[in-house]
Amino acid sequence: MIDKIQLKSGSSAGKPNLQFDVSPITIFVGPNNSGKSRILIELENYSRRTHGQANDLVLENLTFSSFTQEEIEEEIIKIETVPAVGENVSPGNVILSKINPQNNSALRQQFNKQGLINEAQNPNQRQGHYQGFLNMYTMRLDGTNRLNLLTEQVAGDLQKTPANHLAHLFINNELRAKVRRIIHDAFDKYYVVDPTNIGKLRVRLSDRAPISEREEKGWETESINFHKEALEITNASDGVKAFSGIITTLLAGDPKITLIDEPEAFLHPSLSNKLGNEIGKSLRASKKRLFVSTHSSNFLMGCIQSGSPLNIVRLTYKNGVATSRILPKDKILKLMRNPLLRSTGVLNGLFYESVIVTEADSDRAFYQEINERLLANNDVRGISNCLFINAQNKQTVWDIVHPLRELGIPAAGIVDIDVLKEGGQVFSKPLNGTFIPEPSHQAFHNQRQTMKTAFDNSGQNMKRDGGVEILDDANKEACNNLLNQLEEYGAFVVRNGELESWLSNLGATGHGSKWLIEVFEKMGENPEDANYLTPTSGDVWDFMDKIRGWIDNPNKKGIPK
Repeated sequence: MIDKIQLKSGSSAGKPNLQFDVSPITIFVGPNNSGKSRILIELENYSRRTHGQANDLVLENLTFSSFTQEEIEEEIIKIETVPAVGENVSPGNVILSKINPQNNSALRQQFNKQGLINEAQNPNQRQGHYQGFLNMYTMRLDGTNRLNLLTEQVAGDLQKTPANHLAHLFINNELRAKVRRIIHDAFDKYYVVDPTNIGKLRVRLSDRAPISEREEKGWETESINFHKEALEITNASDGVKAFSGIITTLLAGDPKITLIDEPEAFLHPSLSNKLGNEIGKSLRASKKRLFVSTHSSNFLMGCIQSGSPLNIVRLTYKNGVATSRILPKDKILKLMRNPLLRSTGVLNGLFYESVIVTEADSDRAFYQEINERLLANNDVRGISNCLFINAQNKQTVWDIVHPLRELGIPAAGIVDIDVLKEGGQVFSKPLNGTFIPEPSHQAFHNQRQTMKTAFDNSGQNMKRDGGVEILDDANKEACNNLLNQLEEYGAFVVRNGELESWLSNLGATGHGSKWLIEVFEKMGENPEDANYLTPTSGDVWDFMDKIRGWIDNPNKKGIPK
C-alpha cells in the first residue's frame, strides 16, 4: 500500500532529502533520540489520514500504491459485511468491517463502492474513501499492546468472513499449522486454538500436538481434557506472549501496514533473531509493508538472513542536525559474515552515535573506563552514546573502522605508536580504513618511513621508551605533524608510545591485562573514596577530548558522503 517514502533529511547537512522505494520490510536503526520511534508514529498518522501533519519532524511524504480494479474488488469482498438490523445503506454503498488486532476493536465503515474502487486506483489524490479503507489495514504495535494480541476473542459466525485473526486461524488449518511450527521451534510447545469456552476462542500452549483436528477444534470430552491440560497463553511469560502475538497477527490478522517499535522487547537475543527471520520469511513474497524501529542487532540479522527484500535506514540527530541514509544490505552482510567483525559485535555500532575501536580488549576496557569517568563528572571531554569495541591487533582495527564508516558511522581507531613501524600494505591499512584520499597515500608513506628511520637512529624503543619524546626537536615536530594529519581522519596514535604509558604517575607496572588490573586497582572503584581517580587536565583525559572533537566535528574527514 506504500510505494515510496521521503524523509526530511539526507546523509549529512545540506545533502538531498532521502527518498527510497519501499520493500516488504523497512528497518529504522540509529542511536537513542534519533527519531526511530517518532517516524513510526508519523508513518501511522500519515497512513491513517493519507496526508502528513505540520508538526511532522522526520517524514516528508508518502507515495501510496495503486490497486487494479480486480485487486481492490477482491479486498472489498474479504471484509464486506451485512448491514445491522435497521441500518440504512445508501444505494451503491457497502459496509466494510475489520477487527484491529492491536486493540481488538472493530473498524466498521460505509463506503461508496465505486468511489473506493476509483480512489484505490489513484490513491495519491488523497480522497476520503481510500483514507478510511487504508485506516482499516494500518496497525502499530508498541510495548504494551503487543502483550494483548492473543486475549480471548469472540468466535463469530464461522460461515462468514472471520471476525478476527483467531477466527481466521481457527478455520484455516494450513495457516494454523504454520504458526504452530514457528511457535514450537521457538518454545518447544504446540500452539492450539481452544473453542471450548462456547462462542469464544483462546490460544493455549500444549506439551503435545493434537491427535487430530477434531481433538483441537471439537467440544467433546477429549477436546475439553486436551485443552484443560494446556497452558492458556495469557498466563505465559511476556516474551512468549509478545513473540506469539506478533507472529499470529502478521500471519492471520492481515494488516497491510504494520509498525512495530522495538520488536525485541521482552525477548531473549536468540528469540529476537528468530522473530526477525520468521517475519522476513512470511513477508518475502508479500505486498504487505512492515516498518520497524529496533535496537537489536539480533533482530536485524534475523530479517537479513530471511532473504526478504528490506531497507535498513539509519537515523541520527546530533547538535540540532538530523541525518538519514539507506545502509546497503551487502555491507551489512559483510559485518555479519566476516568472523572477525561478527565476533566483535560490530553490528551493534548501528545503534550508537559513534564507535571507538582499539587494538585489544585491555585497551578497550581502559579507554571505556576513562570515558565513563569523564561522563560521570559531566566533563565536556566525555563522549556520549559511544560504543567501544576491540580488534585483535593494530592492523585489524582498520578492518572494523572501514565498514562502519561506509555506513556513515563515525568510527575512530586508537593504536600504539608502533603503527609507524611497518610500511607497505601494513601502513596502507589505516590510510584505506580511514578513507584518506588515494593521492595522499604516497606522502603519508614517505613521512612514515622518515619517522621510522628517526626512531631507529635514536637507539630506543618507540613504544616503551617514550614515543615521540625520544626524537630530537626537528623529528619530534615532523612526527607530531604526521600524527596530526592522521587525527584529522579519525586515526589516533598514542604519542607517548603505548597504552601502558597513560597515568604513569599511578605507578602501575606490567603489560596488557596485568597492567590493566593494577591500574584499575590504583584508580579505585568507589567514587566516594578519597583516592578514587577523577579526571584532571592533560594525560589520557585530553587524549579522549581529541577523539571527541573529531567525532563532534560536523565537517570531519574520513566519512564517505
